[in-house]
Amino acid sequence: MSATGALKGLRVLDLTGLKGALASRLLADMGADVIKVEPPGGDRTRSLGPFAGNQPHPDRSLSFWFYNLNKRSVTLDYQHARGAGLLLRLVESADVMIESFKPDHLAQFGLEWDELRKRNPALILCSIAPFGQTGPWRDFEADDTVLAALSGMLYVNGFPDEPPVRPLGLQAYHCAAYYGAIAIMCALFARERTGRGQWIDLSMQEAAAWGVEHVAPSYFGTGQIARRRGTLHWAGGFRVGKCRDGYILHSISGDWSTLLEWVKADGAAQDLTQPQWEDPQYRRDHAAHLFDVLDAWVRDKSCVELEQRAQMLRLPYAIPHSINDLPRDEQLVARNYFVEVEHPELGRKFLYPGAPYIFSHTPWRLYRRPPLLGEHNDAVLGGELGISHEEIAVLRAEGVC
Repeated sequence: MSATGALKGLRVLDLTGLKGALASRLLADMGADVIKVEPPGGDRTRSLGPFAGNQPHPDRSLSFWFYNLNKRSVTLDYQHARGAGLLLRLVESADVMIESFKPDHLAQFGLEWDELRKRNPALILCSIAPFGQTGPWRDFEADDTVLAALSGMLYVNGFPDEPPVRPLGLQAYHCAAYYGAIAIMCALFARERTGRGQWIDLSMQEAAAWGVEHVAPSYFGTGQIARRRGTLHWAGGFRVGKCRDGYILHSISGDWSTLLEWVKADGAAQDLTQPQWEDPQYRRDHAAHLFDVLDAWVRDKSCVELEQRAQMLRLPYAIPHSINDLPRDEQLVARNYFVEVEHPELGRKFLYPGAPYIFSHTPWRLYRRPPLLGEHNDAVLGGELGISHEEIAVLRAEGVC
């Protein structure tokens, strides 16, 4: 099996903050040479905790580590004339540039699209902004919570008679990052035919809206406004129930007769034996009651025993694990999902989430730990741009790098 990444040889300049860092990380994981261009003081993500060893430091942020695995770091103040000039020189040899600034921000420093394209007609620029580069909302600020709300993600999250619940993590940011990576790949395929790059204008709000599985299709397809359903899936196929020692994900997507016989054997089927429940559409239409019966059935049972029995019966039941339990999950351990990443500067290894996909010939792999601040200045500015050590020292003293 080849250890060569699918995107080996691709050069990416990463000017993103937290809003777009995952997009470039996805490309780095596939073998692209991603150079994170940071201000001399470091990307703001480096100041986000928690920190390794509970010691705040730009090179110890766990948030920065996750979003910047497999990248290199160069410090460069593009707002300084000399810094902008050096960035343009990097653009000349780049395939992709990703940024997540406000619209027209880079144009203030001579880095507008027309100038970038003139320097490198094959460049692909991906601009990630809350509401895109045009339109009446283009200059509005928005964080992940605002984007989750305006995409419909927040509205459908929570229980029917309770306020909406903010989704866990940075899901709106992540939706935008995945769509950004997909759009970049499409642009690369187009470039193979035309030889020309293009400017990708990505609205994070639109990406998040289309990342909410059913809200937009339901409205535009049938005119229905999606509602909060608690843990009941919008299609009525599964719901989370409480056991005596944890939780279990009920599912009626498997063989109904097998599930019903199991529940009947425990004397807990209630009215589910009535003929109308044989109709799949009836089960979906009355899913809330169906799962209420199943919840009562499992209330005094062990979630582990339920999962094991369900697997034997080929019923798609599962235990919703807490984040703390995931490193010990039997399937993830068997698949070697988590990987140890060595941080020699700290004298130890840390456990990271591993491959989110499996490629047979170009597998996901660990290329390098997250970069220290400005760790590759000499290699990139010196080795690739030919700037002498003495000049780099001057640039550093002037605050350019």
